[in-house]
Amino acid sequence: MQLRDKHLDARTLVERGRLAARVCAESSVPFILNDRPDLALEIEADGVHVGQDDAPPRLARRILGPTAVVGLSTHAPEELEASRDEPVDYVSAGPVTPTPTKPGRPGTGTSYITFAVAEARRPVFVTGGVTPESVPSMAAAGARHFVVVRYLTESDDPRRAAARLRAAIDRHVVGDGTSEP
Repeated sequence: MQLRDKHLDARTLVERGRLAARVCAESSVPFILNDRPDLALEIEADGVHVGQDDAPPRLARRILGPTAVVGLSTHAPEELEASRDEPVDYVSAGPVTPTPTKPGRPGTGTSYITFAVAEARRPVFVTGGVTPESVPSMAAAGARHFVVVRYLTESDDPRRAAARLRAAIDRHVVGDGTSEP
């Protein structure tokens, strides 16, 4: 689970992060903080996810140590290529379609998924427009790991939405024998 809030002040983010970290720990779910390796250290998060304009992954790794999870967003082939030399555990690829969580960033399309999966030397998490309806084309492009925000947070029935998404992933990804949920 990742806590991502671009607008909170540091103190409020720490408070919310501590609560989220505690809930995640009780459920044995890894907790990742977005953008801020310094606050991830303070919260005792399991790791941090940084973007192209955030603290460099090498700094995040130095701050959090060798066992922390460090992820990096990529949006283009040259960013993916540069990530090969970074001490990251995974990369994200996208957004596949434009999304309000990444204002002004155009969609990469599914061709970037195919490229990222083929070229990355670590797991690739796909972002942007993940829904039960988009999972088949994303899976066909090579996606095996998905980042979901709006489909769940904007749903009138998040449990039902999560079940529908899980069924689509099970049918199009897990069912092919190449991945775990």
